[in-house]
Amino acid sequence: MVFAMALILLVEDDRNITAAMVRALTDAGHVVRPVGQATEALKVVTEDQPDLVILDLGLPDIDGTDALRMMRSVSAVPVIVATARRSEADIIALLSAGADDYVTKPFSSGHILARINAVLRRTQAAVAQAPTVIVVGDLEINPRQRRVALGGQALQLTRREFDVLTYLAERVGQVISRRELLTEVWNQSRIGEEQTIDVHISWLRRKLGETAAAPRYLHTVRGVGVMMVDPR
Repeated sequence: MVFAMALILLVEDDRNITAAMVRALTDAGHVVRPVGQATEALKVVTEDQPDLVILDLGLPDIDGTDALRMMRSVSAVPVIVATARRSEADIIALLSAGADDYVTKPFSSGHILARINAVLRRTQAAVAQAPTVIVVGDLEINPRQRRVALGGQALQLTRREFDVLTYLAERVGQVISRRELLTEVWNQSRIGEEQTIDVHISWLRRKLGETAAAPRYLHTVRGVGVMMVDPR
């Protein structure tokens, strides 16, 4: 099965490889956005929300693995890493950093297209299995359309805020640790990054019209984590 019209971000600084990849992906029915630097890629990920990223690790501005971690901090977009690294330790490190799959160079157009289709198939299956609407009190979350409303009024959330809110809403009444959110939502597990969670929870509270001192939906369990509560 071929998945047509996926918006694919190609992050590759070699012009010959880029030209060949763009031609192969376009011929397969995809829309390709090629960039040559990690900083450009991060901008496209946050602004254009591509369906999939092909990320070369040998970029001129930022190490590819660091770029992958930065990408994961702002988006859950599927990422296929293209790398010349072949050791088991390197591959494990890439997958741990948030890659969904990888191809080792050199690779054929047929190989990368097969990998793309496999990743898109898994991604679309996960979306199809997501509930149509999650309702918690006056809060309505549509995971498929990535829309949130509170009391019938649409809320404007960033991609990461939406992911955090949805993860908590799917687990109403459960205390979720900061480490779990960091691992499951951010796809990271580095010690010292937990403060990022607190910042996003604070932003979410503001948009939900509550505070840490007077919570309705997001209740902090001191020393443990945060819990979504149905206020009804």
